[in-house]
Amino acid sequence: MLRLRIQRTTWPRPALILTDTPRPDCPQCDGDGGTARDYGHPETGEYDGTDWEPCTCWNEHRRWVLLPLPRLTPPGGYSDEPPF
Repeated sequence: MLRLRIQRTTWPRPALILTDTPRPDCPQCDGDGGTARDYGHPETGEYDGTDWEPCTCWNEHRRWVLLPLPRLTPPGGYSDEPPF
């Protein structure tokens, strides 16, 4: 079952999208949509980054564009991109 919400995105262009959300009662991710794992540098052991492992309770790539939004223009300028 899909759990949909409306969200604003800026990449690849500004738009309102309809997107799937993680299952709030998921026992694997506790509704976060995945697990973050920190890892260290193999030689020094110092922090080197974080890996994100998405959970199977949702699909982060399931999204549909509802309305493309015009790009921001310089102050006082007008956009000629649809919707006008």
